[in-house]
Amino acid sequence: MGRAPYDALTVPPSDLIVHRPEGLYCPAGDFYIDPWRPVSRAVITHAHSDHARMGSAHYLAHQDSEGTLRNRLGADIDLQTLAYGDTIDHHGVRLSLHPAGHVLGSAQVRVEHGGQVWVASGDYKLEDDGTCPPFEPVRCHTFITESTFGLPIYRWPAQPALFADINAWWAANAAAGKASVLYAYAFGKAQRLLHGVDPNIGPIVVHGAVDPLNAVYRAAGVALPPTLRVTDPGATKAELRRALVLAPPSAAGTPWLKRFGEHSDAFASGWMLVRGARRRRGVDRGFVMSDHADWPSLQKAIAATGAERIIVTHGSTEVMVRWLCEQGLDAQVFATEYGADDNEDDAGAAAPPPQADAPAPEAAAP
Repeated sequence: MGRAPYDALTVPPSDLIVHRPEGLYCPAGDFYIDPWRPVSRAVITHAHSDHARMGSAHYLAHQDSEGTLRNRLGADIDLQTLAYGDTIDHHGVRLSLHPAGHVLGSAQVRVEHGGQVWVASGDYKLEDDGTCPPFEPVRCHTFITESTFGLPIYRWPAQPALFADINAWWAANAAAGKASVLYAYAFGKAQRLLHGVDPNIGPIVVHGAVDPLNAVYRAAGVALPPTLRVTDPGATKAELRRALVLAPPSAAGTPWLKRFGEHSDAFASGWMLVRGARRRRGVDRGFVMSDHADWPSLQKAIAATGAERIIVTHGSTEVMVRWLCEQGLDAQVFATEYGADDNEDDAGAAAPPPQADAPAPEAAAP
């Protein structure tokens, strides 16, 4: 089995990143990575709310995160940005950012000091979705990884199959004169859907929470099809009956939906692989789509780093640590406050991951 979680008495003196009440801390460089409490210097892997929190004095992030970070943390935050692969030296610590393939601007943080290289992954996925640079393996001695979907049941459909299903559902609804309301988180998931669906089927209407983030993606050069707001002159009743409507989960059950009349609804999330999660959402369809690595991808990413020591931060941590130790690696858990954001885990909170030894749950209907 892996070692016990870190505490102040067990941290080896050579560790480049340690656990503190504020977050993951680099003592040599005097900075934090994705701290959950305000600190003087914060390196941010990406702009989801559980990794990018308000109140720190100075932020460092990838240059493509600037729009989303200023949108979410405030236009006047003290923000320094880097391109992927560029390096800075801070108190003798060499730091660089590398693509994580999660959302626009997402980055792994590489830290080098005293002959040791550590990489903190943030959240990541391996399949290229076209809306951000794909995950880049970074060789290191110690890899700090997420494990949101770190159970063997989680295996995602390939993008072409996923979007074929979504397009077929939308086209059938449009032919029946019904709008297709697809709930997806406003940052990352909504833009990935926009990039992948067939805009020839009908108009695409986006909720007000999605629209400003689309603008950030378009400004970064990501190709997204034209979209309407429901108040735009082009959004006539006839057009709305053929439309794909992208909205955050919080829009469910609100008066905003009444504008679309009779409609079919669906939810896009990795948790939709579990039938119970889809049932609790109460939607007509569940599409299995995640911004996080599935079980095979987590294994592949960890192996590609060449790291002999793995620290797991959030998700199915105990299962992942046990599996890593069985592979002969030195693995343990950092107890963090990641995973309670408005991204995947809202749905996950309604659908606790099954236990490792429990029978596999029923898969959602295709």
